[in-house]
Amino acid sequence: VQLVESGGGLVQPGGSLRLSCAASGFTFSRYGMRWYRQAPGKERELVAAISSVGDKTTYADSMKGRFTISRDNAKNTVYLQMNSLKHEDTGVYYCYARGDGYVYWGQGTQVTVSS
Repeated sequence: VQLVESGGGLVQPGGSLRLSCAASGFTFSRYGMRWYRQAPGKERELVAAISSVGDKTTYADSMKGRFTISRDNAKNTVYLQMNSLKHEDTGVYYCYARGDGYVYWGQGTQVTVSS
């Protein structure tokens, strides 16, 4: 089983990034997917979640209107489009899969918002 995040990097405040998480080794379409992030010195927090078929999404309050989670079950990939980025969005972003009684985590991708 693998969850491989990509798309992180350094971006200026107000900029955008699109994270991807490529899944393998399990039946992706049966799993709900989430993005979490962990800022320096803080606990890991939920960013966004999407149902297995993509018909339901939820967001943390601070991300509503700026972030969009989506998935492509044909490509076994979940995305996180992040717009209007702020300094406080800096952190390591993790992909999470849950389904069939299992939970999987990716290794994370660093997002740094700085001028």
